[in-house]
Amino acid sequence: MIRVTFLGTAAARPTVGRNVSAISVQREGDLWLWDCGEGTQRQMMRYQTGFGIRGIFVTHLHADHYLGIMGLLRTLALQGREDPLILVGPPGSRESLHAIAFLGVERIPFPLEILELAPGEQVTLEEYDIRAFQVWHGISAVGYALREHPRPGRFDVARARALGVPEGPLFGKLHRGEGVEVEGRWIGPEEVVGPSRAGRTVVYTGDSRPADSTLEEAQGTRLLIHDGTFGEDEADRARSTFHSTARDAAVLARKAGAHRLALTHLSARYAADPRPLEAEARKVFPTAVVAHDGLTIEIGYDQEEEG
Repeated sequence: MIRVTFLGTAAARPTVGRNVSAISVQREGDLWLWDCGEGTQRQMMRYQTGFGIRGIFVTHLHADHYLGIMGLLRTLALQGREDPLILVGPPGSRESLHAIAFLGVERIPFPLEILELAPGEQVTLEEYDIRAFQVWHGISAVGYALREHPRPGRFDVARARALGVPEGPLFGKLHRGEGVEVEGRWIGPEEVVGPSRAGRTVVYTGDSRPADSTLEEAQGTRLLIHDGTFGEDEADRARSTFHSTARDAAVLARKAGAHRLALTHLSARYAADPRPLEAEARKVFPTAVVAHDGLTIEIGYDQEEEG
């Protein structure tokens, strides 16, 4: 299961009901943060995501996306953390990320690695990658995409039995792509395993105008999390500040063939009543939702559930 929890959905400054930008992304036992605005550590407690994060990915160096790092690292230290943690940002961010990580302390009592990811670069993991892609925000900024590696095709149990393969370890070897010998006959995996299946993807733009690079990255994504700061009545303001309207995001999601669209980074104007933004988006992309703090979206292999 991939579980996405919105910890902060406001733009620029917190409101009574919304904190500034932060998203928890959990895949199996791995937990990551995408952006870490001020107060994120409290939101993690409030929405019970846990503090066992492997890393923090910052989209850009506007304060509402990274000021929470300092407090979160202090909390992790006081909890006795020993596991290493990576802190990732866009090109040119290393010095600022180092400064905020070490502000007020001489050292951090666990290994901390600070990385810059240019568009197209990624953190590679055993079963998936987290890749940076170019976004359009007027400063050095990237979005992030969690992309699972392709999965093996479906195993045809009936066909395997018909070929005389006994159930047990040989089934597993075939499904892993290894051939086996049964009663003097060689059986290849292609005889019982279908074509490989695409893994799941989750794509997050951070703050951004609609961009061709996002459209390319989001093709067929299970969940697109997109800047939806303004309504169409403030389209000029959205353009001048390098943000998107709800409709902008919906048009891009439709073009990309995304399964789901969640809008975040809402202007304070819509903080209390986001229904106008949701209505605008749904005229183009009927399943669009405006995220709220605490919203959890779970993405399985065969279905998606919202809680």
